[in-house]
Amino acid sequence: MTILRPRPAPARPVPGASSSLTASQRLLGRDWRLAAVFVGPTLLLVAGLILVPIFSSIVTSTTERHGAETVFVGLDNYTALVDDALFHRGVLNSFVFTAYAEIFKVAFGLIAAMLLHHLRRGRAIVAGVILLPWVIPTVVTAFTWRSLLDPIFGSVNVQLTDSGIGPFLAAIGLVDSWPAEWLSDPALAMPSVILVNVWKGIPFFTVTFLAGLKAIDGNLHEAAMVDGASPWQRFLHITLPGLRNVMIVTVLLSSIWTFNNFDLIWLMTQGGPGDATAPYVMVAYSKAIQQLQLGAGAAVTLVMLPVIAILVVLLVRVMRRSDLPGTGDPGRPWLTPGRRRALPWVIVAGAVLVLAWASPQIAWKAALVLGVFVVLAAAVGRVVSALAIRGNRLAARLVGGTGSGIALVGLLGFVLAPLYWMTVTAFKSDDQIVARTDDLWPTPWTTEQFTNLFTGAFGTWYVNTILVSVASTVIALVCAALAGYALARLKFRGSESFTVTILLTYVMPGALLFIPLYRMMSGIGLNDSLWSLVLAYPTFTLPFATWLLVGYFKSIPADLEEAALVDGCTRFGAFRRIVLPLAKPGLLAVALFTLTNAWNEFLFAFVFITKDENKTLPVGMQSMIFGDVVPQGQLAAASLLISIPVVLMYGFGQRFLTEGLTAGAVKG
Repeated sequence: MTILRPRPAPARPVPGASSSLTASQRLLGRDWRLAAVFVGPTLLLVAGLILVPIFSSIVTSTTERHGAETVFVGLDNYTALVDDALFHRGVLNSFVFTAYAEIFKVAFGLIAAMLLHHLRRGRAIVAGVILLPWVIPTVVTAFTWRSLLDPIFGSVNVQLTDSGIGPFLAAIGLVDSWPAEWLSDPALAMPSVILVNVWKGIPFFTVTFLAGLKAIDGNLHEAAMVDGASPWQRFLHITLPGLRNVMIVTVLLSSIWTFNNFDLIWLMTQGGPGDATAPYVMVAYSKAIQQLQLGAGAAVTLVMLPVIAILVVLLVRVMRRSDLPGTGDPGRPWLTPGRRRALPWVIVAGAVLVLAWASPQIAWKAALVLGVFVVLAAAVGRVVSALAIRGNRLAARLVGGTGSGIALVGLLGFVLAPLYWMTVTAFKSDDQIVARTDDLWPTPWTTEQFTNLFTGAFGTWYVNTILVSVASTVIALVCAALAGYALARLKFRGSESFTVTILLTYVMPGALLFIPLYRMMSGIGLNDSLWSLVLAYPTFTLPFATWLLVGYFKSIPADLEEAALVDGCTRFGAFRRIVLPLAKPGLLAVALFTLTNAWNEFLFAFVFITKDENKTLPVGMQSMIFGDVVPQGQLAAASLLISIPVVLMYGFGQRFLTEGLTAGAVKG
């Protein structure tokens, strides 16, 4: 008897793939040829502008300039740092600046996020307003706060004196004398720049924490309330664990940025008074650019590379691994659940002790200010919870609404006050600024500052900034779209390693690159040219753009491309006709990010450009200050004009930015 077996159906051909793979395809991946075309431009830029300069910086650090000659000195530049007091102070300043800024940004960002999370109406509007300090250029932030804190013409001392708060601060020891010289007193300069960094950084923490709070299941809080858990217990056992991963990524990213901060501190204090606020990046700049000892400056940045590397490795592990802290790791039996819960508190306690030792003049003042805000926030929550438990729902809502309303008003006042000061100062006359009459309101309103502004080179700086920003954005967008698609869709060997490299280069600070890039631009004759900025800006825009678009392309269903390939479309044709139109939100988010970052960039433009006609807006505005002569009215007018385009771009592109970043972050 013959048994007839059904013939298996023929295998469905994979669109765009041949029936058999060649030897090179088996070795390098099915799509390696196409991937080389797509990834090639990004690979060349990343290698030429990031990896090669870092290697060049290592070589430079072993040399020293003797007159017109550069000689090999081995490790002498590194050993010299052992006894370099300025380097020691710069490293300590960087750690103190970063630690205090992160503590306050986490605390205030979390409080602001929880207030917004419980806000029923107008949340989007309030969140948009809170985002303004993060959006506006750093040069605007620096000059606005510098104007506010001016001991003679600034409004801070005037308002604190009139309200009686200033003398009270002096009486309790928060300031040594009154009126205070915020940026010229060594005891107040560092707290002042920390305050400004916190003001600019709170929106980033608020937005990320708010997204994390939305992801926490509300039923957990309701169940805890039924079981009689207090607000503190719910916060400790539900809210904090739910935000743990978001907090880790946010703090690590912000710490890398803050630790390598140059522009904000330079624009506010130039590292002074003395070296009270000079971070290690400024020490490297002083040695390399001002003293023309490129080897010594490169050694300073490379010595700090292990610290940055630790933060980068932690960030990559958190963003790319599923076994995040608190989710269990069978490969680490020593990290029990109890130890895992205690580890963050041990780290916090250790950090506080180190800070108290490193900066005793700041520690108790910072603890006092932070404690007041935390106690006030906790008191409101406790009162509302007590009323709710007793069944007085109406009183709980009234008290909660009043407390939250007062806190939100205070938060918005803190956010908007510097921006309001910048706006009204731009419409004051020079006589009114000098006389300090009607401090908070122009009398009369005048456009004198804008007229004076455009009699100089401001218009040229504006055009230069537009040209550089648009050109660098186009380069980053084209290269990132090609590379992002290849990493998301094509099969080739090394794709995972290249994705990790992209993420690593994204968080590499400009402090490691400005010295070798300066040498590179000088070597090819591009110093004092706008082309030097167009080539240098992809170092910080291209990696993020590529990483974001990898995640966004992964979120687009692959079936659409396969259908196009079956119909005879080429892979590039499917990319152009199918993928790019669907990826419009991601592409717009990338364009917005790269454009605003190029618009705001200061360090590279400050190092590469010296000719007045080639300066961009941030560097041009800095050059408007001549010694102790600060044209506050013109700087305010310039700050307003440089901020308007960025705010408008974020206002019109906020929906695309949110959608693009969300899809990219989820898949990336």
